[in-house]
Order: sequence, then structure tokens, then C-alpha cells
Amino acid sequence: MSSKNKAEQEKEVIKEYLVAFLNLEKRFPLLPGARDPEYVAGFIGISKKDLIDARTSFDEQAEQAAQELLKDEEFSKWTARLPFKKGDLLVALGDNYTDDLQGWFEILRHVLDIARPDLELRFSNEAVFQDTTFDILRRLNRSVVDAEADWVFLSAGTFDAFRLGVLPERNHVSLTEYWENLNAIEKVTGDVTQNPLIWITPVPVIPEQIQKFQLFEGIVKNEDLNQYREVISGRKGFIVDPKGVRFGNPPEAWNYLTDGLNASLAGHMETVKKTFKTLYERKAVKSSSLDYGKDDSFLE
Repeated sequence: MSSKNKAEQEKEVIKEYLVAFLNLEKRFPLLPGARDPEYVAGFIGISKKDLIDARTSFDEQAEQAAQELLKDEEFSKWTARLPFKKGDLLVALGDNYTDDLQGWFEILRHVLDIARPDLELRFSNEAVFQDTTFDILRRLNRSVVDAEADWVFLSAGTFDAFRLGVLPERNHVSLTEYWENLNAIEKVTGDVTQNPLIWITPVPVIPEQIQKFQLFEGIVKNEDLNQYREVISGRKGFIVDPKGVRFGNPPEAWNYLTDGLNASLAGHMETVKKTFKTLYERKAVKSSSLDYGKDDSFLE
């Protein structure tokens, strides 16, 4: 294979894969160049036009996914009964599963813009590529407190459970630290908003695909993810997919990218469906100031 062909392949990988996750303005918010497409494109090795075109394409795909979901009458019914109030700010925290430019939160944003323009909701995707709960906690002041969030979605755990190639015997963030970090995140967000957290559980992975993908320098084990998911299961708030089976049980390949870890558009759509269904049904949601029962109405 010629070096030119290899370079072209690398460029395609960047455009089709990494551009969706390398949103540098969130990782380096104080650097002016991180918000300039020309500098960002130069940093990751593609042209400014390629970067803008790729980002536009991802957003268009997220909007198309939202439109496709809304064709389903059952799904549309779920969007009519939501706990959000007019003008609320919805903030998403998490790793690349949420940071993805065509990810579940972007699809959810388009669904609400299309189906519920009357709510005039605001959205802020504060998720960052490969974040752990420690990273989320470190940036919580800017992303939640300063922003005065009304609702917080939290989707994290995959990279807490990650086992580095050089240290395969330990997780990146221990289960105990994960539990403590979630406690801290819950406390801080609770001081900002009276609304309960919306927990998006981490889905299983396909380990044999992760091992083939050179970008990762380690592995995620499903037996680890099961334990991290259990830490979420007893918490207050809306818990989306407590058992983590929305991608199939066992997980179905079409819900993932070829890396076996990140969600495909189909997988993200499954998460959006589960999220709206959970918000609609209001099962087992308790907080110190709110009691979301199944018969509650939020349509006033």
C-alpha cells in the first residue's frame, strides 16, 4: 500500500470517525483557537471545508433520525407528556457516547425542537471525549453551576470502567471512586436545580471489536460495566434503561460503530426512545422536593 493511500485512509478515518468526537472547544474552552474551525481543522489534519462539511453532515443525520422517530405514533405520544417547563436549560454530561455530534443528545434536541417548539427549550452538550466521572466533576462548576442548568442528563461509566493496556488488572476509576463521584455530582446538581437527574446507563460493549481497533489502548469488560451500572440503579431520578439492554441482549452489532464501543446512529436512536419512554412513564422517580408519580401531569 502506498503512503498516499495510507494517508488518504487516515484522512477518511478522521472525517468519518474522530470529527464526531473531537469537539475541542469543550475540552479547551479557554483557548480562542479551539472555537475557530480553521485552527481545529489544522490541528486534526483536515481542511476547514472538510471539517465544516463533516459537522454539518452529522447534524443533518441527527435531525433526520429525529424526524424518523417522530413518524412513530407511540414515540410522538411520549413527547407530549414531559416534565420540562418553558425555557428550561437541558445540560448533558458524559463521554464520547454523548459528545458525538450525531449522538443521542443531539437527536433528542432535534426531536424537542420539532415536536415541542412551544417549550422553547435550551440545550447544552457538555460531554467530552473519553471523560470519566472525575473529569465531569472537575468541570461541573462551569457546565452546570455557572450555566444554572434546569435539567441534567448524565451518561458516564464506560471510561471509568476502562482497563488500560499497561494496567489490565485495574479500572481507570475504581468502583468506589465512581460511587463517590456520582454522589458528588448528584449533590452539586441538586444545589442548582430542584429537578432530579436523568441517568443514562452505560451500554455493554463488543470486546472483540475493541481489541481490533488501534485507537484504544486498553479494553472494557462487560462484567465491569454491569457493576458500574448497578451503582446507578438505586439512585434518585429518572433512570433510563437500568439493566442496559437497549442495544440488545446480547448486544447487536448494528447498534455500534465498527469499534464495538461507540454507538451507531441506530444505537443512539434506541437511547432516545428509552429516554422519552422513561420520562413519559415516570417510574420510580423520587427526589427531596418532587415526587414524579405515573399519574402526574406536566402539561399545565
